[in-house]
Amino acid sequence: MSDRDYFRSLATALHDAGRHRPTLVIDLDRLDANLEIVRSGIAPGVALRVVDKSLPSIPLLAHVMERLGTRRIMSFDLGITCVVLQAFHDVDILFGKPMPTAALGTQFADMTAEAIADFAARTVLLADGVPRVEQLAALAETYGLRLRIALEVDVGMHRGGLATPAEVRHVSAEALRSGSLMLEGIMGYEAHIPAIPGFAGGSVGEAKAVKARLAAFAEALPTACRRIINSGGSKTVLTYADPGAATELSVGSAFVKPTDFDVEALSSLKPAVFISTPAVKVVDALLPGPVWMTKVFQAFGLFGKRGCFLYGGHWMAKPAFPQGMRESRLWGHSSNQQFMALPDTCDLREDDLVFFRPTQSEAVLWQFGEIQLFSQGKIVGKWPPITP
Repeated sequence: MSDRDYFRSLATALHDAGRHRPTLVIDLDRLDANLEIVRSGIAPGVALRVVDKSLPSIPLLAHVMERLGTRRIMSFDLGITCVVLQAFHDVDILFGKPMPTAALGTQFADMTAEAIADFAARTVLLADGVPRVEQLAALAETYGLRLRIALEVDVGMHRGGLATPAEVRHVSAEALRSGSLMLEGIMGYEAHIPAIPGFAGGSVGEAKAVKARLAAFAEALPTACRRIINSGGSKTVLTYADPGAATELSVGSAFVKPTDFDVEALSSLKPAVFISTPAVKVVDALLPGPVWMTKVFQAFGLFGKRGCFLYGGHWMAKPAFPQGMRESRLWGHSSNQQFMALPDTCDLREDDLVFFRPTQSEAVLWQFGEIQLFSQGKIVGKWPPITP
């Protein structure tokens, strides 16, 4: 099916479902195909950990976990974490960044003793040095808990974390000495791999280096503390046919493939999330101000002759349909009525739907209310998002 036919089918389904305003839609058939490609591309024995911030909807997370056969979640926000824990009584959560200990304390102060105990039992907090270990140990002692932790290690992204195996050995010893912390492993995120230029070894060379670093960090852990050797990410998950030391890989956005994830390693996956919105006006394009100014810019090919104004706009998204639709630097952005330039031959009409691909999922999926589900040419349901 051509892009034109695909988006016209999607537009018809949304019209039939009465979606005549900005809408976020997930193609369930593409989502399921992407899930199967990722599931089958992972080495046997390596677990997948689903990133909740990238798929912020409880039904969406449930669907993804069921298809993948996993109950592991990676979380990044305490509010979302608590919603996920309440929704799924059997998930195991690893935090993807260190939580400020003060934020944890504030969260605990608003929770029942039973809820705090459940949080401690089913979450693994991230520590990136001795100060964080000491803070978490003090928090655990205050509440009479044993908190589970993993160590953040720097495998090459340089966004923080322990930088050498010697540091891992030192911080591990401090954590175990506390008596109130249970050390379960390490987390080494490596989203930088696709961005490494050829003169610096390229993505293939950096991937090998990352696996070697991760293995050295894992070896520095006490043997009993290696339950979680976490790595990967949506841009790289399909490059782990040989997982090296990794026991699990984190992934989220790849399943719906926003534009930030248009990388070579994910070429087998299809975009599965879109924003649709009506074109409330289709116009012969004019710039604000004197008409002669428009004619001058058009004469130099700097401003087109056709355009449209949208219901809403200025999202973290890129134009997808109609083909050739684009933003205009001269008009700029508007969250109310975004102007989009159109090719002279475009047959878009007033109230027709146009489509965008989000650049990412984590900051976009919750902005439009209920997520519409597209399958076999129809809107077949809707899922509520987790709102921050």
